[in-house]
Amino acid sequence: MTRRALIRIGTTHGRVWPRVLTACLAACLTAAAQSRAQAGQAVTQVQSDLSQASQAASPVVLDRAVAVVNEHVILSSDLDDEIRLSVLDPNEAGQSGLTQQAALQQLISRALIEQQIRQEDMQAIEPSQQEVNDRLNQLRRQLPVCVRQNCASDAGWKTFLNSHRLTPQRVESYLRYRLEILSFIEQRFRQGIQISQLQIETYYHDKLLPQYAPGESIPPLDQVAPRIQEILLEQHVNMLFDNWLNNLRQQGDVEVLDPALAPAAETPEAPSGPGKGGP
Repeated sequence: MTRRALIRIGTTHGRVWPRVLTACLAACLTAAAQSRAQAGQAVTQVQSDLSQASQAASPVVLDRAVAVVNEHVILSSDLDDEIRLSVLDPNEAGQSGLTQQAALQQLISRALIEQQIRQEDMQAIEPSQQEVNDRLNQLRRQLPVCVRQNCASDAGWKTFLNSHRLTPQRVESYLRYRLEILSFIEQRFRQGIQISQLQIETYYHDKLLPQYAPGESIPPLDQVAPRIQEILLEQHVNMLFDNWLNNLRQQGDVEVLDPALAPAAETPEAPSGPGKGGP
């Protein structure tokens, strides 16, 4: 082969070889880009799967704290329980039902009372089973909502409990607590209160007699004096109890965590005392 031919061939190869390199490089870059795209899609899919798995594994919130009373936590489920039990409270008879705000205030009062009982190290005032049974029978026969549903019968009582999502055990626990609080109030506030004859006569003339219509038979003072004395005694006890509870609220650390449950006015809601319909 002549030198001219070699030069021609070399020149041709010199022009072709860069084009081959360029084509190979472009192919490699394309393949790399496709690989990165596939890798990106895989990462996105993995992230999506992990997110779905995380959401599936996230715990479901079944309860939450709504208030704290001197480190005692009140839960949302406690509010629901208090509202269900309010059907057993004579003070709620004929009303539209206990609101969450009112239920929270009652639970706050209850927590303060129980804490104070422990703090004062008072003697146990556990009611007997017979006392609880007597109060339960009284409730089933006299509570208006129970009378309407024939709670005196076992079938009617069972229907009443089911309709209000209550159990016999929960009702008994509720009545036991109410009797304990009543005993505490009696022990803590009732001793030493004296009702004078003048107070009894004033109540008889100013409060009792106006309740009778003309011509109705009016009981004599000596016949109703014991009951008037009891009413006046209960009024004094309730006043002392309310003042005591109000002081507990002012001195205690009460924090409502849910703004929707904060009371419009700071008025204590106490469990029913002796003169407020009874437990």
